[in-house]
Amino acid sequence: MRLFVFGHGYSASRFVETLKPASVDRKAVTGVTVRSRGKAVALAAHGLTPFVFDGEHPADGIAPALFRATHLLVSIPPGHAAPAGASVGGANARPGDPALRWYADEIAHGSPNLEWIGYLSTVGVYGDHEGAWIDEGSETRPVSERSRARIAAEAAWQAVAKTRGVPLAILRLSGIYGPGRNGFVNLARGTAKRLVKPGQVFNRIHVDDIAGALALLAGERLGGVFNVSDDEPAPPQDVVTHAAELAGIAPPPEGEFDAAELSTMARSFYGENKRVSNARIKAAGYRFRYPTYREGLAGLVGDFRSAQQG
Repeated sequence: MRLFVFGHGYSASRFVETLKPASVDRKAVTGVTVRSRGKAVALAAHGLTPFVFDGEHPADGIAPALFRATHLLVSIPPGHAAPAGASVGGANARPGDPALRWYADEIAHGSPNLEWIGYLSTVGVYGDHEGAWIDEGSETRPVSERSRARIAAEAAWQAVAKTRGVPLAILRLSGIYGPGRNGFVNLARGTAKRLVKPGQVFNRIHVDDIAGALALLAGERLGGVFNVSDDEPAPPQDVVTHAAELAGIAPPPEGEFDAAELSTMARSFYGENKRVSNARIKAAGYRFRYPTYREGLAGLVGDFRSAQQG
């Protein structure tokens, strides 16, 4: 595998870390894109080949790196209009997929070694199903501009993959958590909330299970749409309570969702209620390391305790 990554963010970087030990030359990765020069310098010091790409302009060196790649992972969100009361900037203010804006022709016609494409999407494309179970065949009912943009981006990548004649795996991810991004961090910062909206549930996914699912799909060169989501949709306040119990601290008080002060984006998440089935990725052969939030939080509480002692 020779991998190129558009968007070396939280999830994609976790997958890259699984490819080879840090002590081994990173020839398995032909390049990764980042938005800042500072991050590029840091990644170069660790043996990666970074390109500064903000979606507004093409970057020198990406085309040759794509030419060498056998596998392509896309983790850059598409641009979309800002919702009322919010704003977006940079590449996200322009409609469309930033990578395809500049490199669609290169990927479709000029990457002779390409064998597989992976695209990180979101279960947000399904929208609201009033708490019902959904799977990859369920109707997409996006309620936000960002989710509508995701559906358009999925279709655009499907067209490119079809032209190139390679499998495309679309991973629709639930709410991502893991090291540095979890309920313990929110408790420590004092930002954790136990908001109660009757009947509301969310699925979640540990970042290591995203990396694991990518390893399976990329390694087997599998295509299709896959929900990458845990086994147990749960009320958000229950997850906060469990994290507090593991941490040995009092949970924040419960509050009514309707009375809570939330950002426009945070409130929009509560406008979608569904239970996400992960049967298809399991049928493909993936076994979850963290099948529910309980196993995931149990694996993270040690970091929280160490930080508190330090």
